[in-house]
Amino acid sequence: MPHFFDTHAHLDYPDYALDLPEIIARARAAGITRIISIGTRLDSSERAVQLAERYPEVYAAIGWHPTEALEAPEDLRPALRALARHPKVVAIGETGLDYHHLPSEKPGGTADDDTRYKQKQADIFRQQLEIASESGLNCVIHQRTAFEDTLEQMRPFIGRTRGVFHCFGETVARMEQVFAMGSLVSFTGIVTFKNAQNVRDAVAAAPPDRFMLETDCPYLAPVPYRGKRCEPAYVREIAEAVARVRGWTLEELSAATEKTALDFFRKLSSPAA
Repeated sequence: MPHFFDTHAHLDYPDYALDLPEIIARARAAGITRIISIGTRLDSSERAVQLAERYPEVYAAIGWHPTEALEAPEDLRPALRALARHPKVVAIGETGLDYHHLPSEKPGGTADDDTRYKQKQADIFRQQLEIASESGLNCVIHQRTAFEDTLEQMRPFIGRTRGVFHCFGETVARMEQVFAMGSLVSFTGIVTFKNAQNVRDAVAAAPPDRFMLETDCPYLAPVPYRGKRCEPAYVREIAEAVARVRGWTLEELSAATEKTALDFFRKLSSPAA
């Protein structure tokens, strides 16, 4: 059976508190041999590391999500630096910029609140890029309604660290901008949604060595599970959809995406190792 990686999962979320061993077992049965659990705050990152210690196929990414920026400490770097030394920490993130919901949209919010929010996001994003650069790790990038600013902030780090733009849903032209910076994209269950032709266009256009697969679970379950809790086993359905779009066999997709992930997440071990 062709095997695949889930390069972006949130296994530390409460959604899995009652049945995580069964979730992992179903992933194994579906041929999902590597799962990267993504941190969204320091406590979440610590839990991701603990899960990586508990399950052989689980690895961790450590970081602070942009929508949590206002709760972030002024300097994340010492804590991230310490966590990054763990042998199963394979990336920094989830980090980036998110302008989709701004403080001014809430009662009493102002344009000045938006400015402070965006600045704090930029500050913690820069800190995480710095830690990635010094620790030899790449970044898991979140961006929403902030594409150009995200690229601009990453430009000084070209050649020092790369990013994977997770849950990619932008145009092919924007995907080419990501590739021009040396970064990658990854695709979720959105590829199976009827109204997501733009994602399928990106899947079709991506070079074989520039994309990976992910669930972003517990979100974005693919068809036929759409609307239900997502889990790593569902990479199988995502892979089947991507293979159809590209005209590949599952074996070809497995080989290409596994090699890309092992090259990008350099501390990730091969299942055959």
